[in-house]
Amino acid sequence: MFSIDTILIFIVATFVVVLSPGPAAIAVTTEAVSNGYKSSKWLIFGVAIANVIFFILSATGIAALIVASNTLFSVIKWFGVIYLLYLGFGAIFGSSGPVNFNKSNSVKNSKYKVFAKGFSLEIANPKALLYFSALLPQFIDISYPVVPQIAVFCLITFILDISCYSLYAYLGIKSINLKNNQVMTKVINRLSGAMLIFVGIRMATIEAG
Repeated sequence: MFSIDTILIFIVATFVVVLSPGPAAIAVTTEAVSNGYKSSKWLIFGVAIANVIFFILSATGIAALIVASNTLFSVIKWFGVIYLLYLGFGAIFGSSGPVNFNKSNSVKNSKYKVFAKGFSLEIANPKALLYFSALLPQFIDISYPVVPQIAVFCLITFILDISCYSLYAYLGIKSINLKNNQVMTKVINRLSGAMLIFVGIRMATIEAG
C-alpha cells in the first residue's frame, strides 16, 4: 500500500512537531507537577482525541474547507488565542497558577475537566489544523484505498501523541521535589504563563493562506 520510507518520514515529521514545546506540552507538564501522572494522562488523552478528529476532518476534506474559509479559520484561531491568553495571564496573576500542589480535589472528580482542557487546547490550535490538512495529503497514495492509509497514519499520530506527552508528564513528575520551594513554584508559574501568552500571540499571526 505504501512504502516503509513513507511511514518513516511521516513518523519523523510528526514526532518533531508533537515533541516541539507548545501549549499542550506546557499544560501536560504543569498538570503532572500539580496532580501527578494519573491526572495528566486524561489531558494527554484529550489532546490525542482532538488530533484524531483533525485526521477525520482531513480525510473527509473538511479541514481543507475550513482553511480555505477565512471566517471559519478565524473563529477557530481566535478562540484558541483567547483561551491561551486566559491560561497565560491566569498563571502569572492568579493566586496559584497552573502549578498547584493542593490535591484536595480528587482526580476521579476532575478527570473529565482535565480531559476537556487538553481537548480544548488542541482542537482550537490552528497550527494543528494547518499541519494535518497540509501534510496528510502528501502521504496518501490515491491509487490505493484511502481509508486504510488514513487509519494507519492516525494510529501512528495517536501513539506519538501519547508517547511524547507522557515524556513531558514524566519530566513534570521528576520536578515534583519543587513542591516545597514556593519561590521556584512561582517562577515556574510565571514562565509557564509567559510561554502560553507567547504561543497565543504567535497563534494570532497564523494565516490560512
